[in-house]
Amino acid sequence: MKHKLLGQKEAAELIRNWKSAGKKVVFSNGCFDILHAGHVHYLAAARELGDALVIGLNSDASVRRIKGALRPICNELDRSALLCALEAVDAVTIFDEDTPESLIGMLLPDILVKGADWQVERIAGAKAVLESGGSVQTLPLIEERSTSGIIETILQRYAGRTDIGKD
Repeated sequence: MKHKLLGQKEAAELIRNWKSAGKKVVFSNGCFDILHAGHVHYLAAARELGDALVIGLNSDASVRRIKGALRPICNELDRSALLCALEAVDAVTIFDEDTPESLIGMLLPDILVKGADWQVERIAGAKAVLESGGSVQTLPLIEERSTSGIIETILQRYAGRTDIGKD
């Protein structure tokens, strides 16, 4: 598998090359803390909108600021490795800010995608993408699939247990 984890400048250059070759580039972002079926379906649907999918991944520090001191569960290198392993994902770049607004302004994808739980007006980077001639789209999410839900299930199911992982 080719190396898909790129620095921001490398990602910007790759996107410029793809766009020069006439490819339509899709961008999405998130924490992707515990990768689950909802993420996989969402990313596959995002990739179908264009020729290449680039993911902006929140750094560990960014996730902590957004989600709280107990997150992320998985570190940024593990999260990026899982994303890079997905067929739908063509490149991943990590950002340290709370939002990917400046990253999106640098990358200027053709299509910016977020989940349907986001209003277009609230999507970071939407203005830059729209002003550059691109589009912003939201995709439906799979019900009852979320990292927070997985964590809650684990906490409820295994609260007080000491035999976890024992055969």
